[in-house]
Amino acid sequence: MHRRRLAIITGLFLASLFLLPHLVRPVSAQEDPTGEWDNRFHEDEPERIPGPEIGDYLGLPINDDARLRGDTWEATLLELPENQCRPHPSDYAWRGPAMLRIWQEVDRNTQDVIAYHTHISWQAPEQTIWMDGRPHPPDYAAHTWQGFSTGKWEGDILAIATDHLKEGWIRRNGIPRSDKATVSTHLLRHGDYLTVAVVIYDPVYLTEPFIRTTDFVYAPQQHMAPYPCEEVDEIDRPQGVVPNHLPGTNTFLTEFPAAYGIPAEAARGGAETMYPEYIAKMKDMKRLPRPTKHTDR
Repeated sequence: MHRRRLAIITGLFLASLFLLPHLVRPVSAQEDPTGEWDNRFHEDEPERIPGPEIGDYLGLPINDDARLRGDTWEATLLELPENQCRPHPSDYAWRGPAMLRIWQEVDRNTQDVIAYHTHISWQAPEQTIWMDGRPHPPDYAAHTWQGFSTGKWEGDILAIATDHLKEGWIRRNGIPRSDKATVSTHLLRHGDYLTVAVVIYDPVYLTEPFIRTTDFVYAPQQHMAPYPCEEVDEIDRPQGVVPNHLPGTNTFLTEFPAAYGIPAEAARGGAETMYPEYIAKMKDMKRLPRPTKHTDR
């Protein structure tokens, strides 16, 4: 009897050794994106940190309405108290400054992942990506900076669908993204690198989907400080004054194409400027004279 019991226990133990790898194996080759991530800016300077130049709409599939919003935008809008603590919406927040943290929310009973959460350093926005199959809210539900997001695994890619976003921006020189836009985001982890691919569908300001990627590197020793923000009156303005350029009065729009030798027509953007074939068309376009450089004596 003792030998039989020992044989049964031994058999169960060996069976558990065989089953264990199958029980803990990731489903569909999932690549866990959780952890601390630091942003990289190599190919995106100076557009991401100092900011894009006025009138630089190159490669943006915008329509005339978006172009007018950019032409009338004035950078000192950011000095208004109501704009000083305005966070990046979730489709742009990856662009940084964006030290990034991703973590799981797990059901204690089933151990299923209910959601992924993100926290980004600048203005400390947090996004929830629901993984439990819940439906998106109805059209009349409130819109927020982070929107409502659901996720699912497509192989080793975490695919995220986001809607119910407040109006945001596609480029920080006045080019807008409307509150009717929907966003498809894909998180691709390859070892110590994380690529975030964002596709924006905006029926108000875009004529085609706009695709942009942002890269991060794994930073397990990263420490993210809090980001308190307080509004202050930086400049004394009469009440109700909102900085702007009236249509047709923005004299700064030609500085970008002139400085880089780009045809002014090309700098106006549009879906055509996204494609390589446009380079050949640019050869026959008129260029503005480059500005004269002045040196101090």
